Amino acid sequence: MAILPILKYPDPLLLEVSEPVTEFDESLKKLSSDMIDTLKDAPGAGLAAPQIGKRIRLIVMDNSSLEDEQYNDVITLVNPVIVHAEGKQVYMEGCLSVEDLQSNVNRYLRVKVDYQDLYGNPKTIEASERRAVILQHEIDHLDGVLFLDHLSPLKRELYIKRMRKQAKKPQKS
Repeated sequence: MAILPILKYPDPLLLEVSEPVTEFDESLKKLSSDMIDTLKDAPGAGLAAPQIGKRIRLIVMDNSSLEDEQYNDVITLVNPVIVHAEGKQVYMEGCLSVEDLQSNVNRYLRVKVDYQDLYGNPKTIEASERRAVILQHEIDHLDGVLFLDHLSPLKRELYIKRMRKQAKKPQKS
C-alpha cells in the first residue's frame, strides 16, 4: 500500500498528453493498487495516472452506484476511449489536482467507453449521470485537459489569479 503525491495545478505535467499502455505487467498492477489507495485517501471519485506524474493512459474510478457506498467497487481502466456519447447534463465538479474550486461543467449524460483491464483484455463500460462525468473527467486528464478548461474564460482567469496571489504569500511554518 502506497499513498502517492497528487500533482496540483499549475504543474505542467498535468497538461501533457499520456502515452498508451503497452506493457501489462506487475508494475502496472502495483501502480493501479497504489492509485486506488491514493484515491481512497484523497478522497476522490477518480484518479488519472497524470495526476501522480505518470504519463500513461490509466485511470481508477469509484464504480459504486450509491454516493454512500464509495470504494466498494473501484475499477481500473487502461487505455480508455469514449466510443459513444449522448445527451447533456450539467454537473458540479471538483478535481484533486485543482484545489479549492468546484464548478458546474457541461458533460455528456451517457457514455460508452472501451478500455483494457490490467491483463490487456478488452472491456466496455457504459455509464450515465455521475459515473459518466467521472469517466469524462478522468479521460480528459489523459489528454492533458483539466476541468478548468471547461469553465468560462472569466471563471478560469479568476481562479488562476487567485492561485498566483496565494503562491506569492509567505508560507507559515
